[in-house]
Amino acid sequence: MKGPADDPTHAPTPDADYSATVLASHWIQRPEPDGDGTLPEEPSAGRAQPGPEADRAQGSVLRFGPGVTAAVAHRTHRTLPALAAPAAAPRRRLRRHALPALVVLLVLAFLAWQRLGPPVAVRTVAVRAEPAALGCGGTADIVGLVTTNGRPGTLSYRWIRSDGTASGVLREVVVRGQRQARLHLRWTFQGEGRRTARADLRILSPAHRPVAAHLTYACP
Repeated sequence: MKGPADDPTHAPTPDADYSATVLASHWIQRPEPDGDGTLPEEPSAGRAQPGPEADRAQGSVLRFGPGVTAAVAHRTHRTLPALAAPAAAPRRRLRRHALPALVVLLVLAFLAWQRLGPPVAVRTVAVRAEPAALGCGGTADIVGLVTTNGRPGTLSYRWIRSDGTASGVLREVVVRGQRQARLHLRWTFQGEGRRTARADLRILSPAHRPVAAHLTYACP
């Protein structure tokens, strides 16, 4: 009576946990015959063999089949953190250079503010006549004292006299750190008579309210 194993038409059912194994070539070599032409005796199943440790050291086993892909993926995921470790070094270099770069930026910002900061501004304006009382054919030096914020720039101004005359637009350049500017008007009187005169200083730019100086002229 034949069983399923003896029937060639009967194919074994594949096992879901089946894993094919390919061994190293030296594992599947047939034993060499002895000198008398006989093959060495096959080891019995019950006898302990000393070979496994040597075999693991000499050969390699390649496994194929279900479960291999999952094992490889597991090993791949375990190695990802090690690949990300070198990113810490650039971060340390970035922190080490951050402070010097910040200092350089602050210095550049300060220099830019010094050069391109707020323009010149007028704080105060005062005008006086020297001398304030004139005789025949006398000349007065009318001085306008302008106080600024110390920024560089150009002051534009005009003198207006009480006799109906006015100067054109005049300009005074002030440099960085200069906080005062002196503006002069020379006014000469001639002829006989007595009068009171006035000179107005009008700062056009930066704009400021007019300031006046008074003087007297007397010629018998």
